[in-house]
Amino acid sequence: MKLAVQTSPLTFEDLYKVNQIVVQAKGWKSAVDEIARFIRPHFIFDNLVIYFIDPNTKHIDTAYARAMGRGKKAEADVSWGETVAAQVCNSGQMKLIEPDEPMTIDRLRRPYILGVPLSRKKNILGTIIFIRFGSPPFTEDQIEFAQFMAGEISLLIDDDLRSERLDELEAQHHIFRLQEDFMSTLSHEIRTPLGFIKGYTTTLLRPDTSWDAHTQREFLQIVDNETDRLQELIDDLLDSARLQSGRMQMNFQVVRLDAVINDLIMRMHLHQPDMVINLDCDQPLNLIEGDPVRLAQVLQNLLNNAAKYAPGSEVWVNIRNIENGAQIDVIDHGPGIPPQYVPYIFDRFFRNPEQAPNVHGNGLGLFICKQIIEAHQGDISVKSTPGVGSTFTVFLRDHI
Repeated sequence: MKLAVQTSPLTFEDLYKVNQIVVQAKGWKSAVDEIARFIRPHFIFDNLVIYFIDPNTKHIDTAYARAMGRGKKAEADVSWGETVAAQVCNSGQMKLIEPDEPMTIDRLRRPYILGVPLSRKKNILGTIIFIRFGSPPFTEDQIEFAQFMAGEISLLIDDDLRSERLDELEAQHHIFRLQEDFMSTLSHEIRTPLGFIKGYTTTLLRPDTSWDAHTQREFLQIVDNETDRLQELIDDLLDSARLQSGRMQMNFQVVRLDAVINDLIMRMHLHQPDMVINLDCDQPLNLIEGDPVRLAQVLQNLLNNAAKYAPGSEVWVNIRNIENGAQIDVIDHGPGIPPQYVPYIFDRFFRNPEQAPNVHGNGLGLFICKQIIEAHQGDISVKSTPGVGSTFTVFLRDHI
């Protein structure tokens, strides 16, 4: 079979070449680009447009548009065949529009429009539109080739749409797994503080026993502490779930780290009046881009850990200017972290088994710190020597 067109005809070898472009293409748009360049010496058209149809709303949207010939300089004002595309999508049939205007008027106002459905297994995916301004009309051979090209492109588009749907399903499955993990963890982790709260409250309410004021206050203090622990646990679990699913909103802005840490130190002293925190900053300090609330959350977590795991130790916070950002070191002189546990210190729910029985915590703090810093395109790490202390280092960029 030979397809006769205006210039040189398309041969079987040309059709094979088009097929090979499709087979080797990494995506349908790149294939359309290459096919359009290859066939144009044989099949003249000025505009090439692909419309997709939304299967739910039946609305069509432009997925690809290219002006290649006459009218290119005026492409914003010429026809792109949207009406024909809608008709083809609705009917599932090819449509050819030829101008009624006389040849004496501007050829940009006399478009020949050929619309061919893009379909796969009786499902209409959209329409491919070929537009030629002025003469000559599309021939039967050119229409036949347009249908051949539409079939080849439909295969690629269908593959891409399947890949997108698969990605969406995998993303949904990931979210479902996170939700199941969250609920499982929540039900497990809240059992301990709820047990304390329930136990001591029930004890206080027993009608057959009287408690003196000191004992009542002691029980109520335990209930209060466990309530705080429960609130902290729920907050951490929610932050962890949002970070893992990518749903935590970051309010990025220009941040002065010295202002953030000075404010944090003042707040820490309200709760830890005996804690000694030394601050050493380069001056002037590089401005960085970040979310000040979340960065304060990271630094507060590191200082809280120092207070818990290195009680009585002075803590140093050093902030240094480095290329493209700033580096924060939080240094304590506590017992340190055994080397076998250092690789896991930022893992979710990991706690040093040698210290966990004696120190309150839920194993989420450092995991959340890492997630927040990575959301800032930064880095957090730790170096620790048993018996000497630990240094947590945070790198933040001046521009994200």
